[in-house]
Amino acid sequence: MENKNQESEQQINVELPEELAEGVYSNLAMIAHSNSEFILDFIRLMPGVPKAKVKARIIITPEHAKRLLEALKDNIRKFEDMHGPIQNSNDDGSHFNFPMSFGGPGGEA
Repeated sequence: MENKNQESEQQINVELPEELAEGVYSNLAMIAHSNSEFILDFIRLMPGVPKAKVKARIIITPEHAKRLLEALKDNIRKFEDMHGPIQNSNDDGSHFNFPMSFGGPGGEA
């Protein structure tokens, strides 16, 4: 029985290479999907610049996309419990318009 508990509590050792530890800034995400995967493009859109660049593309399974959604919901709830509600930029009635075609599949953020 003890051996069974040890297996279910197995930990994963995750390595974060130094060149990735700094992260990448993104202020726009576009999401597309097929029948077998979700594609998340993280984009940096600069004011006054007509061209945006995809800074990272992550491809995940539908099951992992659902787990990611739940993890984001949980983390947003914890953040708001600690710091107050996150205000959407269009809560003030303004609208953020950006082109939906960046040369790839259409999506929503």
